[in-house]
Amino acid sequence: MIHLVIGGARSGKSRFAEARVGEFAARGYECHYFATAQGLDKEMQHRIQRHQQDRLGSEIYWHNHEVGVDLLPAIQQLTSDNRVILVDCLTLWLTGLLCEEHEEYHNESDNHSHSLISQHIDALQEALGQVPGEVILVSNEVGSGIVPLGQLSRQFVDEAGRMNQAIAAIAQKVTLVVAGLPVELKG
Repeated sequence: MIHLVIGGARSGKSRFAEARVGEFAARGYECHYFATAQGLDKEMQHRIQRHQQDRLGSEIYWHNHEVGVDLLPAIQQLTSDNRVILVDCLTLWLTGLLCEEHEEYHNESDNHSHSLISQHIDALQEALGQVPGEVILVSNEVGSGIVPLGQLSRQFVDEAGRMNQAIAAIAQKVTLVVAGLPVELKG
C-alpha cells in the first residue's frame, strides 16, 4: 500500500507518518527509513542530526538509509512484503534533483530541465505502483502560499505540485496533516 502524508512545514506530518510506521512495527514489520535530505549547510546538518537522534530514541527499530537523490533504486531494492518504508521527504528529494539539474543544465533550456525532472517523477510513480509491502511517503504542500519571485523557486513549486498529484493518484491513502491533526483525503 502507498500512503502519501502531505502538509506544510512543521505541520506534524513526519510525526504522524512515524506513528503509522509504529503500527506496522507492532505487527512485526521490518521498518526502514529513507532520508532524502542532504546536509549542504550547517542548518540542514543540524536538522539531520536532530532527526537521527529522534529516531535513536524511538521505540521503533529503524534500518536507516541516507538515500539523497537515489530514492528510486533504494525503493526498488528494499521494498518487500512484511516491510514498511518511510520516505522523508519527497520535496527534499525533488530539491536535490532540481539543484543537480540546475547546476548541470543552467545553460540549457527550461524545458530540458523540466523534462528530466518529469522523467524522475514518472519513474518514481511507476515504481511505486509495482512495489510490494508498505510505503509511506512524506511530502510538503507548497502550493498554498504566494508565488515565489525566483525562477528556480517557481520551478520547485510547480514540480512539487506535479509530483504530489502524481503520487496521490496512485496512493491508496492520502492524509493531509494540519497543525498536527490528520485529515484523510483518500482511502
